[in-house]
Amino acid sequence: MSRGKSLLRSGAGLSVLTLVSRILGLLREMTKAALLGTSALSDAFSVAFLIPNLFRRLFAEGSIAVAFIPTLKEYLLEGDRAKTREFISCMFTFLTFFVSLAVIGGILITPLLIPLFGIAAFDETVLLTRIMFPFLAFISVAALFQGILNSVHVFAPSGLAPILLNAVTIACAYGLSRFTQNPARAMAAGIIIGGFLEAAIQFPFVLKKGFRFFFTGLGRALRNPGTRAVLRLVGPTIIGMAAYQLNDLVSTALAGNAGEGVVSSLQYSLRLQELILGIFAVSIGTVLLPDLAEHAKSGHWEDYRLRLSQAMDIIALITIPITFFFLAQGETLIRLLFQTRSFDERSVALTYGAFMFHMPGLFFIALNRILAPAFYAQSDSRSPTLAGILSFGVNIALAALLVGPLKGSGVALALTIASAANTALLLFFLGRNPRIAVGRVLFPALRYAARIIVFSCVAAVPAVLSGPVLNGFFAGRGRLISHGMPLFIRGLLFALTGIILLVLSQDKQFKALAGLFRRRGRGNLTTDGKQEI
Repeated sequence: MSRGKSLLRSGAGLSVLTLVSRILGLLREMTKAALLGTSALSDAFSVAFLIPNLFRRLFAEGSIAVAFIPTLKEYLLEGDRAKTREFISCMFTFLTFFVSLAVIGGILITPLLIPLFGIAAFDETVLLTRIMFPFLAFISVAALFQGILNSVHVFAPSGLAPILLNAVTIACAYGLSRFTQNPARAMAAGIIIGGFLEAAIQFPFVLKKGFRFFFTGLGRALRNPGTRAVLRLVGPTIIGMAAYQLNDLVSTALAGNAGEGVVSSLQYSLRLQELILGIFAVSIGTVLLPDLAEHAKSGHWEDYRLRLSQAMDIIALITIPITFFFLAQGETLIRLLFQTRSFDERSVALTYGAFMFHMPGLFFIALNRILAPAFYAQSDSRSPTLAGILSFGVNIALAALLVGPLKGSGVALALTIASAANTALLLFFLGRNPRIAVGRVLFPALRYAARIIVFSCVAAVPAVLSGPVLNGFFAGRGRLISHGMPLFIRGLLFALTGIILLVLSQDKQFKALAGLFRRRGRGNLTTDGKQEI
């Protein structure tokens, strides 16, 4: 089987699980919208979850993806099981010690952080943040387990883990609300329980793949060559990730001071965007990193380039049509998903304003999710760090400039422009490695993206023209029918038109995807979790 088809197959398999997780994540936001709307309490929960979640991205996702997987790959290629076990044990010791300190420190300084966000429900925000801070510890261990499994091409457990988080949070929101002072506290309890389960579900699979590890002394962990290699790689990245997380914090602070409900509306809008990203972009990035790392370590740069090029084409095929469709149908989507109980007309207007400016950035954010691993695979964490810092400056400057006249929409627009700037910087830095020949990746990708843009514009025409007729026919039949049926039918028209254009043009990526579905179960992950190549 070709490497390209292998990428599609692995990405598609993980995408099914990630799609379920993102749908449940959307249901979690729908639950929050129904119970909290865009109230001050909703803003309090959003900020309270944001703070430990930002540290999660810094300590867990950043460290594991950037430094741990490429380093572990080297140990696995060397084939010394004793050294590999020692390295994993030292990393486990270091990570748990450091993250535990971060959790304790975070709980203590929470009252000093919350005033920055201008949230009216100060005491409640402090309490919710302290409840959810231990989530950081559980999710960091889960990220380490995910890194181990992804390094040996086992992706299903890491796809199952966030499903548990979202399902438990929804269950607690409805099941525990009657026992707590407000629904936000019930949801906070669900976050903690779900974070623990994310780590717990992956642990048996780590053991099944033959990995054993133990606690060591902290000094021994710090002296380990593998740990030192990880720290050297992750050092610059933490600076860049810190800038990225500071980016979110400052943007949220600007939104919090722009008025009640602005923070929550941005979170609802981002959840819709993340749903789309999670369907394919995040999965492709997850599958891509171990393969790129292997090609880079082995010096197979042609395979590296082809792998990256195909990933960029897949991202264009998925995200560009979705962007065009939802730019035309965004308000209908928001009313369908969120408009109930506490989510009123003002909430719709706030969320729709942010969504219209978030969506154009979808393609660039998705590209960044696969371009960053292209550097990490080369053990280069400095370049994406610098790109992150520079795009952070762009975002904060624009957000501060636009939040006054545009409120939440201005913050969303700033993120979109900064994401495009980040993509441009990553491509520029990637071009500094002559072995990659980035022009041979970039120019075909631009031509392909331009073609998909044209196809998307054509496909949008019947969907838009049918709008008034469909809206009139289904009006007054309840939220699910009056908004859901027109959106569904317009989506079918858009998809059918786009598929016809792709078939007529003999699009290579579409043909690969169609072939994947025709083969159905053949060649999927084997029962022991190993990828069939």
